[in-house]
Amino acid sequence: MRRLLVLRPEPGASATLKKAQERGLNAISIPLFEIEPVQWNVPHQGSFDGLLLTSANAVRHAGERLRDLRGLPAYAVGQATADAARDAGLDIKSIGGDGVDRLLESIDADLKLLHLCGEDRTAPGDARQRITPVIVYRAKERAADLGETSGAVIVVHSPRAARRLATLVKDRGNVCVAAISRAAAEATGYGWQSVEAAESPNDDALLALAARLCNKPDGE
Repeated sequence: MRRLLVLRPEPGASATLKKAQERGLNAISIPLFEIEPVQWNVPHQGSFDGLLLTSANAVRHAGERLRDLRGLPAYAVGQATADAARDAGLDIKSIGGDGVDRLLESIDADLKLLHLCGEDRTAPGDARQRITPVIVYRAKERAADLGETSGAVIVVHSPRAARRLATLVKDRGNVCVAAISRAAAEATGYGWQSVEAAESPNDDALLALAARLCNKPDGE
């Protein structure tokens, strides 16, 4: 079985690592980034119909100012984000499990949404809603030594992580990459043994792909 490297920052890294080990995978965590809050101002709540939450990190790092937005219904991407929002006292209106674009397609087109997000965000494509982004956290690069990667499977949870991975690994011919999205897969560049995107942009689908790659012989 191939070794699996998990590169996402904490606390997501530990959550992914636990799921991978429950699948019987030989997984280790080497976070490439560290999440930290940034200063932000709370827009006037009355200007919005709801909150758009695409990462649990936005909820975890928004701080006490999030209390001022509890009157707005929240539209969350992924169960982990929804759980973090509920724990913070937010009312969950809708949960999307297949990425932000699918979530936005399923809700009212006329909504004005406040998007609490990270500094390195991917804007929703062709959203019908009026979306105002407010940055509440950033992912800071941390020193990382991936060690021997030959024969490994590496999972990337974002295009930024994929680009960083590409700068760290030069000998790629025997390394497989499992990416959470097509955008993340494209950001890895060329020369890998294989690069595949998960069927859905969530951790369960990504780990299903990683498990398949980990159980392939090195030569395939």
